[in-house]
Amino acid sequence: MYPEIMLVPMREELTRIGIEETRTADAVDDAVRGTEGTLMVVVNSVCGCAAGKMRPGIRRAFDHATKPARSITVFAGQDGEATDRARGYFTGYPPSSPSIGFLREGQLVHMIQRSDIETRTADQIEALLTQAFDQYCGATAGAKS
Repeated sequence: MYPEIMLVPMREELTRIGIEETRTADAVDDAVRGTEGTLMVVVNSVCGCAAGKMRPGIRRAFDHATKPARSITVFAGQDGEATDRARGYFTGYPPSSPSIGFLREGQLVHMIQRSDIETRTADQIEALLTQAFDQYCGATAGAKS
């Protein structure tokens, strides 16, 4: 584990734009159960691809008109219980950090893994996210046709 003082800027990079920090398994479960619409779950990390690609991409994507109903973050390697619980919702995917999952009614509908993040620029991650926002977070997302 890293000293908390080192992590504050990494945590605040997401909380400043309105992403809620969840540091316990109960907080993650409460967010999943208490969200109507799409919940974006960000697994934050100290690694370079989180710092130089994922977090900047998320910040830029949050300027998009369509966004998740709610967004939370856990910090891999620091908030172990919360991270394990969040990853438990990412059915069919191995643990990965950083990563971003989209849940509707507690079910995973879209996943962006570390392998998707580390090979892209922040601008490309922004584009991935805005596409996901449009597909999974709009007024008609999840509607049966």
